[in-house]
Amino acid sequence: MSSSQRPRAFRIPTADPATDGVAPDVGPTSQVRIVEEPFEIVEAADGAPVPVAPKSRAPWLSLLLMALGGLVSLGVGLSVERLIADLFQAAPWLGGVALVLLALATVAFLAIVGRELGGLWRERRMERLREAAIAAISTRDHSAAQAVVRDLSAFYADRHALAEGRKRLEALEDSILDIDDRIGLAEHELLAPLDRQARNAIATAAKQVSAVTALSPRAIVDVAFVVFVAARLLRRIAQIYGGRPGFLGFLRLARAAFAHLTVTGGMAVGESMMQQVLGLGIAARVSAKLGEGVLNGLMTARFGLAALAVCRPLPFTREAPPRLADVAGELLRSAETERAGD
Repeated sequence: MSSSQRPRAFRIPTADPATDGVAPDVGPTSQVRIVEEPFEIVEAADGAPVPVAPKSRAPWLSLLLMALGGLVSLGVGLSVERLIADLFQAAPWLGGVALVLLALATVAFLAIVGRELGGLWRERRMERLREAAIAAISTRDHSAAQAVVRDLSAFYADRHALAEGRKRLEALEDSILDIDDRIGLAEHELLAPLDRQARNAIATAAKQVSAVTALSPRAIVDVAFVVFVAARLLRRIAQIYGGRPGFLGFLRLARAAFAHLTVTGGMAVGESMMQQVLGLGIAARVSAKLGEGVLNGLMTARFGLAALAVCRPLPFTREAPPRLADVAGELLRSAETERAGD
């Protein structure tokens, strides 16, 4: 869907008595599209759509990396060719061993490339599912909604734990008329169990970060452990929802997760996280290290929620999206317990 066709949210002004109930002019209908339930908009603050990960206009960095990669590849290829030629001159059997090793390295390289491409393809397939679901809901397209549900069911065809959910979807396919109900049922049957696994993974990672950073004596240890847990959490959430990210796929997901944090982080902090963090002043007085650990755990949980939103193949329709308190509530309760026991 192009950027000009994305759903937008608008506040409909009430009729002014001075205008005798005449609705104000909102401009050409080709530029204004009003939908009932616009998605990918975080509460549409004052009717302003939230931008999603703007792309750079000039890909100079990509061109630089491609050029440098090509030069390095040429240099490595020439070095290997000279090495094998020198080995053949020194002893023919050494040259044969070098050729065998080169063949093994080539096979391993092709396998790695295939795995990377497969991971990128699955990530892109999940993104297309999410985009198609958003488009079907915003345009009220029944055929598109049916296609989304079928594609989602096929995507999870290898998940034996979701077999019963797929059967129930197939049994009710012809009896559901409402688009939201159709996609909501698929969300409940196929994604709700995965959502629970993802929430548990986020809560576990947040508790680990909180415990380690509260006990570690060095700040560098805190930073290293937080980065390690965040990377492991992102990969784990992607695997839960069906992704198989390699190195390039992981970098792509990490960029999308940080972009999501950039878009939604301000509202999340303003509405919930700041309320929780402000309450940590009491815990910090009990133990400065405890307050630091809880804060690091909350930030890890916030990153996990962003990763969940990026990796989930459907938008939240009938299921309630997880909040910070759902995955980090135990951290806050532990801080309050420490405060009460002081």
